[in-house]
Amino acid sequence: MKTVTLKIDNSIYEKFFWLLGHFSKNEIRILEQSDYESDDAYLRSQTGMVESIKEARAEPEHCGVTLESLDW
Repeated sequence: MKTVTLKIDNSIYEKFFWLLGHFSKNEIRILEQSDYESDDAYLRSQTGMVESIKEARAEPEHCGVTLESLDW
């Protein structure tokens, strides 16, 4: 099963959920519903995130990790 995050315009919200209602619970499950929040607003709302970013900015560059050494 795949997970998709969508940003749905208010003008089609009801129609979209009407359409989803035509699928069985085995085909589509709504995992979460929320109002859209910008990435910046979301990150700022996470406890300790702003402080963590400030600390990372203050860290000397020689203590950082290169992209090549990351295990993606």
